[in-house]
Amino acid sequence: VGMDAMNSLHSTTFEIDEKHGPDYHKRFLEFVKMMQKENFVIGGAMTDPKGDRSKGPSEQEDPDLFTRIVKTDENGVYVSGAKAHQTGCINSHWIILMPTIRLTEADKDWAIVGAIPADAKGVTYIYGRQSCDTRSMEEGDIDDGNAKFGGQEALIILDNVFIPWDKVFMNGEYEFASMLVERFTCYHRRSYVCKTGLGDVLIGAAATIADYNGVPKVSHIKDKIIEMTHLNETIFAAGIASSHQGQKMKSGVFLNDDMLAQVCKHNVTRFPYEISRLAQDIAGGLVVTLPSEKDFR
Repeated sequence: VGMDAMNSLHSTTFEIDEKHGPDYHKRFLEFVKMMQKENFVIGGAMTDPKGDRSKGPSEQEDPDLFTRIVKTDENGVYVSGAKAHQTGCINSHWIILMPTIRLTEADKDWAIVGAIPADAKGVTYIYGRQSCDTRSMEEGDIDDGNAKFGGQEALIILDNVFIPWDKVFMNGEYEFASMLVERFTCYHRRSYVCKTGLGDVLIGAAATIADYNGVPKVSHIKDKIIEMTHLNETIFAAGIASSHQGQKMKSGVFLNDDMLAQVCKHNVTRFPYEISRLAQDIAGGLVVTLPSEKDFR
């Protein structure tokens, strides 16, 4: 998500400067240099709680349902609000805050993009729960999953968080919010090609279970593994095709094909569930009733 934020901000800050004349793009490039030099991990924070989705940010009963500027001084801006469903934020060094929807002139205070250290004053993380949390905390390592690099989610609460001017990349230019969101979405939905890596692991596990059960050559088992592979590679194909059809932007970066990125996203909202269902057909009850390592011991 940090990568998608960086790519979309590169072209958007360039085009904001082209119209309004501040130095957002220069600030952004200096930030990128610092991230590269220090090898920092960046979390991209776009999704707001939103509240009543029939209303814009300025129409909400609670103004903090979208992240907004609450105060400005000679040193920078102060923001409050929240960012939801933030995958990877706990193991990021920096967070880039961005708008999440198209904004109007009335929403000017919500048109803010800025980078903050993950441990900035006023930031609180409410850690998400997973269905197998308690099993992961038991003795042994079979149930740890990807212990060192596994993903996790949190709700980020922002309470009067300071962003210095050199880390502010949009400040009230509401008409560019939709450009940023659309370009971010285009990059991000293409990046769902990563789900095919998970699919590869699941297909391999299902095939291994079929071997253990002594049925790898049974026709309906082979048909299911073929279908799983077909669905998985279809996701991969849409993502790679989107990249291949990319176009160069004014700032010099490339933007992948929007339509194919959306197709990749639609595939990801459907196919992994079917791949999982087929894996459960092949594995049977083991998938949901397998004892934990603690139980085995």
